Formats: sequence, C-alpha cells, structure tokens
Amino acid sequence: MHTQALPLQSRDGHAFELRLTRPQAPRAGLMFIPALGVPARKYDGFAQALAAEGFAVAVHEWRGIGTSALRAARGRDWGYAELLGQDIPASVAALDPSLRWCFGGHSLGGQFAAMAAALAPAACAGLVLAATGVPDRLTFSGYKRWGISAFARLLPPLTRAVGHYPGERLGFAGREAGGVMRDWAATVLGGRYLDYGQGEPLDAALARLQRPALAIHFEHDWFVPEASLQGLLGKLGPAPRELVRFDAARLGARADHFKWMRAAAPVAGAVSDWWGRLSP
Repeated sequence: MHTQALPLQSRDGHAFELRLTRPQAPRAGLMFIPALGVPARKYDGFAQALAAEGFAVAVHEWRGIGTSALRAARGRDWGYAELLGQDIPASVAALDPSLRWCFGGHSLGGQFAAMAAALAPAACAGLVLAATGVPDRLTFSGYKRWGISAFARLLPPLTRAVGHYPGERLGFAGREAGGVMRDWAATVLGGRYLDYGQGEPLDAALARLQRPALAIHFEHDWFVPEASLQGLLGKLGPAPRELVRFDAARLGARADHFKWMRAAAPVAGAVSDWWGRLSP
C-alpha cells in the first residue's frame, strides 16, 4: 500500500503533513496520533499492517516535530489549546467523509485521541488506545509515583527558564513546547484534563463521550501501568470497552511502550478483530 503526505495548514497558519495509507477498498479508517516526540513517519509499519487489514490510516503530525513548520523556542510556545483547537481539527477535516473513522493514538497521542473525540463526537466511530492512559501520579506506585511527581513539579520552572522543554538532553521525548509539558504536568499532579480554551474542563466532555473503545496494554510498559489506562477509560462515558493485553509471546517481541511499533501486525490484527465485532 502506498503512503502519501497530504500538506495541511491549521487556522493559525501552522503547516504540517498528514500521512495517509489507504488500501484499494477500505472498510473503515483510523486517524492515529503519535506518542509525544515521535514523528508520524515512524508509524508507517503500523499503518501498512492496518491497511493490509482493510483500514485507511491517517497519521497526524505533532506541532513542533517531523514535518511541522514550527520548532519550540523562547517566544514560540504552545500548549494543549493549540493542539486540540487548531491542529487536530485540521487533520479531521481532511479525512475521507465516505468512511467511518475511529480516532486512536499512542501514549500522549491516545489521550489526545480521546479528547479530540470528545470535542467532535460525530466524527469518531470508536477509540483505539495503544499504550496510553491518564498520567495521574496516583495511578503509579512506589518509586514511579515519586519520580513522575517530582518530574511534573520540575517542568514549570524548567521550561520557563529554558524557553522550551529540552527533552533531547533529558532523555525523555524531544524538544517540546513548554506549554505542552506544563499542561501534561498539571494532569500528572491533579489527575484531570482542564479547560484548554473550549469553555469547560475536558473531563466533562470526556464523560459525555459514548463511543466503543479498544484499549491495548503491553506487559512491560513502564510508562503506562494498567491503572493509568483504566483511569483514562474511567473518564469516558458509558459504551463498550475491550481490553487487549500483549505479552512477548503474543506480540513476538518485547511488549513494552515502544517495541510494539516494530512488531505491529499482531496489534493491527487486534484492531481489525475488534472492529469486526462492532460492525454489522
């Protein structure tokens, strides 16, 4: 299947590309949002595997990386408001309206897929949440809870002092906008999604969202304990939920936060099976 890059522009002028992989006669579509700091092209293998299962796949690009025309710097900042209010709507508007589209994502991308669906429920037929969960510190235990709490408290002064988040130096994500990391830190410390310019907290919009969800958890995912995933599912309104767990035997590779991207066929198969059970 051929993958093409579709040039897009947000209302505020931000230019980026949407990566489209489409089989000859797709039965449905998945708009997928990458993990923080991961370019859209890194999901080409997953998109090809899903296309082989009959899905059109549109992979969104984060503002500030990959094909994005912007890079975070002092005086060039953004947060969840721009991502949810500008960029993701531009990708959604570019989707083929003849298909039923699910929204999905990996890690922070999964959180944004759920929030985007809550803001545009008519555009979303279901959620595919891979290695993702609400990063509430209370869903972590032991030293992990202490570590994520300390990191979240460090982020506001660090990003304001540096002018951006220097993830390439810290070994977590890449060069990111300080506003994005401060919004993430607020969720870590408070366990909630706030009002990012929509007029109400996103938790309220999520609670109204009634769409089926497939949640995919990997056995050795240090970044997302299962309690974190369950915390995200618990924010959604009533609808069918399905949890699929991958260990090394089922995945054919170490089942952790990132390795599944190189062994995507079993994950694509799980998405296909889930959709088949939902579809008439």
